[in-house]
Amino acid sequence: MRHNNQSTVSEFLLLGLPIQVEQQGMFFALFLGMYLTTVLGNLLIILLIKLDSHLHTPMYFFLSHLALTDISFSSVTAPQMLINMQTRSQSISYAGCISQVYFFIFFADIDSFLLTSMAYDRYVAICYPLHYTTIMNQTLCFLMVVLSWVLSFANALLHTLLLACLSFYGENALPHFFCDLSTLLKLSSSDTTVNEMVILTVGGVVITLPFICILVSYGHIGSTILKVTSTKGICKALSTCGSHLSVVCLYYGAIIGLYTFPSSNDSNGKDVIVAVLYTLVTPMLNPFIYSLRNRDMKGALGNILNRRTFSP
Repeated sequence: MRHNNQSTVSEFLLLGLPIQVEQQGMFFALFLGMYLTTVLGNLLIILLIKLDSHLHTPMYFFLSHLALTDISFSSVTAPQMLINMQTRSQSISYAGCISQVYFFIFFADIDSFLLTSMAYDRYVAICYPLHYTTIMNQTLCFLMVVLSWVLSFANALLHTLLLACLSFYGENALPHFFCDLSTLLKLSSSDTTVNEMVILTVGGVVITLPFICILVSYGHIGSTILKVTSTKGICKALSTCGSHLSVVCLYYGAIIGLYTFPSSNDSNGKDVIVAVLYTLVTPMLNPFIYSLRNRDMKGALGNILNRRTFSP
């Protein structure tokens, strides 16, 4: 529904993905499969960590929270997109759109902070192995997770409140499959200078600072690995970081592609495609990365399957 220039927008139209109408069914099945894989794969990670006592360590404590966050992050955008594709309805209410912006920022920020916590965990494990259990105690791990949630809540709330202060008149079509903050700012009839400054400063710090901390952690890890003389020791050190480093590359690679090299105002196709990678593909791949590259996870799955097979 389009509104005249004097009426306030009560809903938005999500124009969705740049795909042909006759291809909607194929892409619906594809994205539904990806979303279900994300949910089931990450639920499996949480279940394995819960059931296997060998996985009750700081690294897997953070991983279980990351898996829960990935499920929530995908659930912010994927169900609405799938419903719109199936019903051919493009509308989303104003309140629903604002809520989607909040939870998208919230869970994206938690992802960033949890990846930073996991990088610190790997840094302590490799650089200070004798003090690992003392430093990475249960209290510190709990506080790091709580801090991740609190900071993410505050940042998401700040951006959402500033967005709610803006006015939207007339045009209500968003060239996206979800309510993206930057796209909404372009659509607003109000002055968005404050919003853009907050995104550049606060939002930049929330993403950039954790990324710098991860780079510093791996810089120290790399220097420590270079001091190891045995090939076996190097391989063992790399194996403990390989899965996490792969997820970091996927996560921040998508962010860099989406926000560092944005498309022009006339062509949003690339932004939408990169957003699919960021919101659907990356959370879906995380369980495969942590299961296929991790002997502990594969061992836990094997133990549980054997236990079910031989149980009376």
